[in-house]
Amino acid sequence: MKTLVAYFSLDGDTQLIAETIADSLKADILNLEPVKPFPSEGFGKFFVGGMSVLFNKKPRLKNEDIDLRQYDNIIIGSPVWAGSYSPPVNTFISKYRFTGKNVALFLCSGGGGVEKCFEKFRKELSGNNFLGEIDFIEPLKTDKTEACKTAVKWAESLSV
Repeated sequence: MKTLVAYFSLDGDTQLIAETIADSLKADILNLEPVKPFPSEGFGKFFVGGMSVLFNKKPRLKNEDIDLRQYDNIIIGSPVWAGSYSPPVNTFISKYRFTGKNVALFLCSGGGGVEKCFEKFRKELSGNNFLGEIDFIEPLKTDKTEACKTAVKWAESLSV
């Protein structure tokens, strides 16, 4: 059974966890990179990101032609923005409607909006088999080593 780890990362936290999980599972990895980058600093970072979530934006991705038929397992990672997953992940979920897959979710956040985000994921991805979910609070700022150990242990527990 083939596994894909699909993620978007603005500050590097989600990328760290995605790469750790993909490496531990020998999975393919896909960075959901928007054509037009989001601001990564200052007020614009929060304003543009928050408004993009509130208006349900689906930015065009650089990697547009993704064939999910080859994957039985899809692990999706996102930062939490305004209680939701990031707009590039929104594009991925909306464009590549899939069902019947084994799905696992991970989030990186500053500590808030996680449960609301997981609920939205589960609603949007109904029709799939959910294997698990986990969140990480700013792994690059807290304990990177411990976060990676936790990510590996969680990934191995998914039975993918």
